[in-house]
Amino acid sequence: MKLGITLSVGSARPEVDMPRILEAERLGYDSVWCGESWGTDAVTPVTWVLAQTTRIKAGTGIMQMPGRTPSCAAMTAMTLQGLSGNRFLCGLGPSGPQVVEGWHGVAYGKPMTRMREYIGIMKQIMAREKPLEHDGEHYQIPYRGPGASGLGKPLKTIVHPEPGMKFYTASITPAGLRLAGEIADGNLPIFYSPEAADAATADVLEGWKKAGRGETLEGFDTAPYVKIRLGDDLQACRDSCKPELALYIGGMGARGKNFYNDYCKRLGYPDAAKQIQDLFLDGKKQAAAAAVPDKLVDEIALLGNADRIRGRLADYKAVAREHKLGTLILTGATPEALRVVAESVL
Repeated sequence: MKLGITLSVGSARPEVDMPRILEAERLGYDSVWCGESWGTDAVTPVTWVLAQTTRIKAGTGIMQMPGRTPSCAAMTAMTLQGLSGNRFLCGLGPSGPQVVEGWHGVAYGKPMTRMREYIGIMKQIMAREKPLEHDGEHYQIPYRGPGASGLGKPLKTIVHPEPGMKFYTASITPAGLRLAGEIADGNLPIFYSPEAADAATADVLEGWKKAGRGETLEGFDTAPYVKIRLGDDLQACRDSCKPELALYIGGMGARGKNFYNDYCKRLGYPDAAKQIQDLFLDGKKQAAAAAVPDKLVDEIALLGNADRIRGRLADYKAVAREHKLGTLILTGATPEALRVVAESVL
């Protein structure tokens, strides 16, 4: 089992905590990941990190596909791969309809179709076998639609990328997980419970087998985000996680269209998921946070003192041996927490 951390860039004023990242690199952590919503982007902080480190990998978790053409994403990935010594990890995702249409101003469309086309185009570009051509539902290259000049022609990148670019998705829906197993090298589920590991991996394995990639998930990197709160007051550690969990389970999407809420149900908490959403959408955010079960937080986070966290890590190691976990990505880790986990795992 490898270790990673997330990179928080801040909100109003972007900043990167390089001392923490350099400590993770010193301790032997494998990767650092940066996401994007409607503030800072994912690529710039990753570039910042790669320029100031020598060994640790850095990945986008995720680049929002509707915000970039696949060719633009391929250019970015190939550039970072070359400049970093092949330490860039390419995480891609469709985001959600509220962000896609409310921020990027484009149609949400069919996210799985977009994902399949997008990664297929990027792989075609990087293979350099022939000039780029694609005729799909979301992307037409060269473009021949309304307003086209008629001057577009197939092109082949002048960059010669190293083979083996790693593609990650951030899927939690059954269809998205199956597609990840077919076309990606890893997946970044936002929640993960060792007791319900199949919620994040069973559908991946189905897609993996369908694509003829093997009978087990050996070689596929299931890399969940796992919150960590190191402290002697266990309940305080739990409570510090609940507002964000309530936001995702209750508020990230509309009633009946919330992927995180659906995933919470598949983890085994259907009643709590409904209650959290009802409270959150009614404007009762504190009550929604209070409705997040302690048991759920205990399952998907590393909480408490060092001994308790070390004991819980054994459960993650067990599912890693079954190829249901590849990289444990810590969110909210202090330098002390980084060291506690590294001493137990590396």
